[in-house]
Parts: sequence; C-alpha cells; structure tokens
Amino acid sequence: MAAFIIRFLICNFLISLFTGILLALKHLLQNRLSSRMQYRLWFLLLVILAIPLLPALPVSFHPFRNFSAPISPQAGPQPTAAGILPSAAASGWVSDFTLSVTRDTSSAAWNLLFILWIAGILVMVFAAARSNIRFIQIRKSALPLQNPRVCRLYRSCLAELKVTGEIPIYSTAFLKSPISVGFFRPGIYLPIHLISGPEFRETTSGYQNPDTPKPEFRERDLRYMLLHELQHCRHRDALPNLLMNLALLFYWFNPLIWLASREMRCDREVACDASVLRRLPESEYTEYGHTLLRFAHQCSRSPFPFTTGFHNGMYQMKRRIVQIAAYRTPSFAKKMQSFAAFSLIAVLMLGFAPVLAPFAADDSHFYWNPSSHNISYVDVSSYFGELEGSLILYDFEDQVWFLANPGQALTRVSPDSTYKIYDALFGLDAGIITPEHSLLAWDGRMSPIAAWNQDHTLSSALANSVNWYFQSIDHQLGSDSVFRYLKEIGYGNETIGRDLSSYWMESELKISPLEQMILLTKLYQGKLPFAPEHVSAVLEGLYIPDSEIGPLYGKTGTGRVNGKDVNGWFIGYAKDYGQKRHTVFFVLNIQGEDHANGSTAAKLLTDLLPKLLPADR
Repeated sequence: MAAFIIRFLICNFLISLFTGILLALKHLLQNRLSSRMQYRLWFLLLVILAIPLLPALPVSFHPFRNFSAPISPQAGPQPTAAGILPSAAASGWVSDFTLSVTRDTSSAAWNLLFILWIAGILVMVFAAARSNIRFIQIRKSALPLQNPRVCRLYRSCLAELKVTGEIPIYSTAFLKSPISVGFFRPGIYLPIHLISGPEFRETTSGYQNPDTPKPEFRERDLRYMLLHELQHCRHRDALPNLLMNLALLFYWFNPLIWLASREMRCDREVACDASVLRRLPESEYTEYGHTLLRFAHQCSRSPFPFTTGFHNGMYQMKRRIVQIAAYRTPSFAKKMQSFAAFSLIAVLMLGFAPVLAPFAADDSHFYWNPSSHNISYVDVSSYFGELEGSLILYDFEDQVWFLANPGQALTRVSPDSTYKIYDALFGLDAGIITPEHSLLAWDGRMSPIAAWNQDHTLSSALANSVNWYFQSIDHQLGSDSVFRYLKEIGYGNETIGRDLSSYWMESELKISPLEQMILLTKLYQGKLPFAPEHVSAVLEGLYIPDSEIGPLYGKTGTGRVNGKDVNGWFIGYAKDYGQKRHTVFFVLNIQGEDHANGSTAAKLLTDLLPKLLPADR
C-alpha cells in the first residue's frame, strides 16, 4: 500500500508537470492550432492520466491443469504451529548465515493517505451516481419530440450535416439547456420551454404578447442549437468527456487536473462552435454569437458532468464569443499548419510517457505466459505448515516443469543472499576479483557470525554467505555499474535505492521465484553476458558437499527483519539426478512471520524433490 501511494504521488507530480507544459504549449501555439486540434490536445492528457491507473494484468495460470494429487507429508517434516522447524541435518550440509535488518513497520501515515484518497473517490462516485440517477429520472419522463415544426427543422439540420444514422431527439420539462448524451447511441434532449412558444405552433397568427420574438428569429436560434448539439454527436464528444470525468474520480485532489478538465470542456465547445460556423455563411457568424448571448441568461450550466451541452457557464461563454468574433474559415495551408503543430506537441508529450511509466508500473509481480511450457501444477501446501511457500522444479533434459503455488511464484520479494550469485559475476566481469585471485582482506570489523571474521575467497564467501565480501564488490563497482548490470541481465525489478550496502536484504531489490528460475537456467546454459570462466567459477562456488540427493549446487537466502526470519530461499540445481542422470533446477521460497529461513527451505527441497521426481523414474 505504501509503495502504491508513493508511486501514485510521484506520478501526480509528473502529471502536473506535464499538464503545465501542455497548457504552456497550447497557449504558445494557439494561433497555429485550429479549434478542433486544440481540443484534441487534451486526448494526450487522457492517455497520460491512464498510465498510473492501468497496471498490467497478470497472465492466467489455469491452476491445477495436469494436476498432481497433493503429496502426503507423512514421510517429511511435520508442520508445527510456527511452520516447519529446520532440523539439525539442514544446517549440517548447507550453510545459511544472515544478519537481521531493522525495518520501521509502521505505515500509519501512508495508510491514512490511502484512506483519504479512497474516501475522496467514494465522495466523487456518490456525486456522479446521484447525478446519473437524476438524469435517468429525466430520461424516463422525456418524450420523443412531437412538435411538427421543430421536427421538420431537426430533419433539415440532419440533412444539412449529412447525418445518415439515427440520432433520436426528446423533449423534457426538467432541463433548462439543450444537452446531448451517449457515445454508442447518442441522443439530444431539448427543454420544453425553448419550443413551447406560439412561434413553434403550426399557425403563427394572433400573437397575444407584442414582445414575442418573430417566428423566423426564434426558429433560427433553435436551428443553431440543434446544429451545435448534432456536432457533439457526430464527433462522439461524450466519450472523452466521460473519460475525463472518470479521471477526476482518481485525481480529485489535483487542482491542475480540475483546471485541465475546465479547459477541455471549454475547448470542446469552441471546437463545436467552429464546426457549426464552417457550415454557415459568414453573414450568420454574428447572429450565431447573438444566439449564445440571448440564451445565456435563460439557460444554465448542465448539472450532468457526463453530458455535453449548449451552455456550460459564463467563463466558457466569454471564450466562445471571442472565438466566434475572430473566426475565419481555415485555408488548406492553415489546416496543414495546425496538423503540423499538433503532431509536434503530440511527439513531445507522448515522449513523456516512458518517464512516467517506471513510476506507474506495478513491479510487484512478474508476468509470464506459461502456455508454451509443459507444466504440472502440484499441491505441496501441507509441507509448509503455516508458512506460505512456492516451489518450482525444472527437468532440463525432459523440459518438464513442476509448479506449486503459482501466485507466489510470480510475486517479487527480496532475494537476500541468493543475489550474491550474480553480484559475484558482476565483480568478476569488472575485474575486481578473478577466478584465480579472489581473496579479499577482512577489514577487522567484528561480526556476530564467526565465519565472517577472516579473509575470504569467492568460494568461501559464497559458502558462508559473507556479507562484507559482496558489499566490498558493490562499493568498488559503484551504484551506476550495479544498476547497469541489473538492467543487462533483467534482474527482478532492477531497483537498488540509495543504500548500496543493503539493497538486496529485505529492501528495494526484489525478484520472483520464477525469475530466479529463468536466470538460473540462463546462467547454467551460458546465456548471460559473462565469460565462461567467470560462470564456471561461480557455479563451482555453489557446490554443496555431503548432499543426500547426489551432486548438488545451490545457494540459500534468509530475510531476517527485526530479529525474525520472514523470507527463506533455496535455489540451485541437482546434477546427474536419478537413473536418467538429468539436471534438475529448483527454486523454493517460503515466507512467514518467523521461521522462514534458508535452512528450512533447503530441508524442504530435499524432502520434496524425490517425491515429485523419484530418482528411479
């Protein structure tokens, strides 16, 4: 939750910057952009606003396809209230050393921000729902337009605009301004008071009120209104209007987005006016503007945010009148100039998206398509007790996968000491150590782990999981080089943060079990960008003697937070396994409130491997 709020706040800062730049460019190039192109610029903002709200969807796993029956835990370690306890044998053949990191687990401030954000969304949803209910009531009370004279006028407007599709028109007593609504099946709603005067009856004789406007005058005003609303329907203006209102639900706290929404509505109406004026003779431009002014005091702002209307406030009305007064039919050169200016702004603004995407993306999961792999989904949950666990096995020769708990297998967590496999490769590739000369001197700082308080080579550092050895490599590499290596091999979320001494220990760097498997197989096959002799040196350092299942190469990892083991890893491969003498890769990860450590993971692996892949098969 805290990570999401932080990313969303960063996105809002960048989006506010984008909005400010867009407003500045729009103002700078307003004489080069047509009214329609100025309105379409806001579509770019809608794209940017969608980025933080459209995280990638995980691939469906179709769990338990080719399902194997749950494996009985009778022959294995027995679950306890705290999970499966590591046995003495586990620590006898594999070393698992780690130090506890301190983490501030209080996230009250972030939780409060999240709650406030959700509360604001709920308020906005309530207001939108209330408005929608009101409109539904109006729509139910509305009747198809009956006035013969207005119907003839409407048909002539449809013919004038060459509209062939059906756009229904209704009349209602519960509106003060004409509106259009709907983007799949748009329709127009007229207030009855605009068409209820005697001038719209079949006979025009016998006016009782000498102040009543002449029939042709009122009919012309209504014609302008109908042309305006039909232009909204032709351009499907209701859709971007709906999208902007949806964006406001999530960005309700950002004043620049509210400003952008107001400017977008105004530009929409100006563009619609320009579309109408393009079809009118120049002599009627002034009269069209007078129509706006005459009805400004009779009509009101539309109470429905998802509709488009003839009148939406005095600020908008002033802008429209100015634009109408200055309107000239655009020449071909003007259209090309407008298109070029729009294209330039679009390229500049959409180039901003890659800057925003890393902060908006949900990097807590790895997304993978399993359809091209031979996968058997297995249930080994009884082995994990109260711990949450995922297991991946891969028979390299048969290309058969066994996968337990696919959801957790895709979830990124801290790699802890398993990361040292790749950190060693970085150091070898950079020449900080070599396969022949990998001894680094201990700096004399005492550690609670006695095995660390001495000089170490690469092999002994991997075997004893010596933190200071790999921290020394990182500090000699520097942050830029470490980040470059992570990007080059695609290691998890490729994030190291500011603290170069602990980014892989329950901190910024995270990787999923499935990504661990993919990298491990690439490393074994020599498909990572490292010299063969460097790869061989690291793999030799992973050898675990005295294994119960034959030649075994692996690395444990433990995440210890505030003195409790919350994250345990065992990754590697068994060589010449079973009668087939195959290479079997494995990644096992366990998580819990305590007792989730590398030794437990290693013991679980040696118990489960023979059950999933019998040695005599």
